[in-house]
Amino acid sequence: MADIVEIPVIWLQGASCSGCVVSLLNSCSPSIHTVLLRELTPGKHVNLRIQATAMAGQGQQVIDLIEDTAKAKPGGYLLVMEGSIQLTHPLFATLGEAGGEEVPISEKAAELARRAMAVVALGTCAAYGGIPSGQPNPTGAVSIAELLAQEKIDTPVISIPGCPPHPDWLVGTLAAVMRYGLDAVEVDEIGRPRMFYGQLVHETCPRRADFDAGKFARNFGESGCLYELGCKGPVTYADCPKRMWNSGTNWCIGAGSPCHGCVEPDFPDRLSPLYRKIDEERLDRFRLLETTKE
Repeated sequence: MADIVEIPVIWLQGASCSGCVVSLLNSCSPSIHTVLLRELTPGKHVNLRIQATAMAGQGQQVIDLIEDTAKAKPGGYLLVMEGSIQLTHPLFATLGEAGGEEVPISEKAAELARRAMAVVALGTCAAYGGIPSGQPNPTGAVSIAELLAQEKIDTPVISIPGCPPHPDWLVGTLAAVMRYGLDAVEVDEIGRPRMFYGQLVHETCPRRADFDAGKFARNFGESGCLYELGCKGPVTYADCPKRMWNSGTNWCIGAGSPCHGCVEPDFPDRLSPLYRKIDEERLDRFRLLETTKE
């Protein structure tokens, strides 16, 4: 029997609510048990070495494990970054100590990203700054890609935004990378895998016919398109209408809520207020972008 190839994964958390890892733990097909303990693709296994929320270890033993993993397989491990990176003050987010001083998460993330085969920016906070970067952004929150650009680190970054992201988006991306390689994962102009973020929510929304017919809900709980109540589906790229959430049980619009556009770089500031109709000027800019793509 051929040896199983282990792909080490170091998972760091910056400014995060931990919703991203909780979402992954709810993975249905494959289950999280399969993802972590069995081969994700034939002959290859994801070896999740460090994940602070889910692991029992703590303290210096975890810091040592991070260092040992990075040194053992330079260029051979994946760095998953959850949460944004804080730059205003080093103590806003730290990971361990060195010489009796706290180590800023920005320093540790840059160090590990420099030696990784690739970085996965998991969740909108890691991918684009997200809620922590909302104005006035007192912690100086930035995305992992912004940090790497600032540090002149050219390690590839794959963005898996969402607040939180669907577990399939991460598991599917990892499986594709492990089976076919990084170059096989086609991404859009902001780093998202097109296989999950290739269509507007608006295109496959079950209420699209109501939009085309001009039938709009005026109050929550009514039938009709939710565009007038703040739905951001016309400017949001994700496959939520087809994939749905909680093992395919439901999704935002199916539950009567507008899409909030949580996978977009504009979330939350420029897509707020969440329950107000999107301005026509912004919608026209997206239509122009679509025309340009075609």
